[in-house]
Parts: sequence; structure tokens; C-alpha cells
Amino acid sequence: MLKTEAIELLGGSIPAAAEAIGVTYQAVDKWPDELPARITDRVQAALWRKSQGLAAPAVDDQPAGQGA
Repeated sequence: MLKTEAIELLGGSIPAAAEAIGVTYQAVDKWPDELPARITDRVQAALWRKSQGLAAPAVDDQPAGQGA
């Protein structure tokens, strides 16, 4: 999945995408143009939550795969 495609699907802006998956603006801004599987999975999960009417997760300041 491309970064631009993911951002569009998650609301059309970096802030909207960040909120949808529970990360900071800076985290989304640093995504590579071709998203790795771990980020694509988070995008797909956010889209599923949105389709189910579920709330977005809280903002996670740490990159995926790091922290406690």
C-alpha cells in the first residue's frame, strides 16, 4: 500500500490518518512511500474499526513494535 493511498483512506490528511490509527502526526509524516506490512496492517485495522463504528485507539507516541 502506498502512503498517499493510506492517508486518503484514513481521512485525506496526515492529522486524520494519525488520529485514525492512534499515532502522532510525526509518525505518519515519516512513513515511507511504500508502506511495510506492519503499517499496512494498522491502516486496515483502522478502516475495519471505522466500518464498525468503533473509536480510534489512544495516541501511541512510540513507533509500532517498541515499548512495553
